[in-house]
Amino acid sequence: MTTTFEKKIEILRKKFFPSSSQANVSDIAESFISLTVSFNSRITEDEVKQAIRRVKADKASNASDISNKALQASLAELISVLTSLFNACVTHKYHSKQFKKTQTIVLRKLKKSDYIDSKTYQLIALLDIMSKALKSIMIKRLSDIIETHCMLSNAQMKARRKRFVISTLDLLID
Repeated sequence: MTTTFEKKIEILRKKFFPSSSQANVSDIAESFISLTVSFNSRITEDEVKQAIRRVKADKASNASDISNKALQASLAELISVLTSLFNACVTHKYHSKQFKKTQTIVLRKLKKSDYIDSKTYQLIALLDIMSKALKSIMIKRLSDIIETHCMLSNAQMKARRKRFVISTLDLLID
C-alpha cells in the first residue's frame, strides 16, 4: 500500500491528467455542409421549470450554497428571474463565471484491497444547479434541431431519444 502523500498524488495525476497527444486527421477529406436552421432562441418559463425539475432534488451541487431542493421549492417565485437570466446568457452568448465553477472531488471505490492502483478512485465533478438547468435546456434544443433536420445518420443510435432495441433491429434487418 502506498504510504507517501507524494506517491499518491503522482498516481492520481497519471490517472486523471494523462499526457495528451494530437489526433492524426490527415486522412479525413475536407467537406463542408451548409445548412441554415432557424429556431426561436427565446427560452420559455416552461423550459426552465422542466429543466429545474429534471435535476434530482437531493443531488450534490458545487460550493454556490444553492441546493437543488431549495431552488425547486422556490421555483414559483424565481421562475421569471431565472428565465430572464437564461435568455440573457443565450442572447449575449455568455456563460456566467459562477456557472463554470466546479468542485471536483476524488472518491475511493469501495471494497478495494490496495489504493495504489489509480482505477480504485473515481472523480466526481459537482456543478452549479443553474448551470445544469441551462445546459439541459440547450442540449434538449440542439437534440430537437438535430432530429428535426436529420443531421445524424440513421445508424447513429447512442444518446438519441426514441432509439431503442427495436430501432436497432429494424436497421440491421434492412
